[in-house]
Amino acid sequence: MGVVEIVTKDDLANFKKELLQEIEAMLSRHTPEEPKRWLKTYEVKKMLGLSAGTLQTMRNNGTLKFSMIGNLAYYDYSDIAELMEKRRISKGRL
Repeated sequence: MGVVEIVTKDDLANFKKELLQEIEAMLSRHTPEEPKRWLKTYEVKKMLGLSAGTLQTMRNNGTLKFSMIGNLAYYDYSDIAELMEKRRISKGRL
């Protein structure tokens, strides 16, 4: 049979203190990433949950600004955020 160890309230309090210090240290090391400035089509589709056709329509009718380099469309994150803010609906208003 193994050795029985007794854990006191002080032991638990010390464990709690050490655990909280370790968690705080981990959180302080984590810096939130800033979003990329320029997003590709697949990233915007995924982020907004849009189909390729819907995103194409938004480009065609000027709803969402974009830049073309070669055959690739790029979208400025700030333009997407601005569009979302403009289209925000208050509770009960559709």
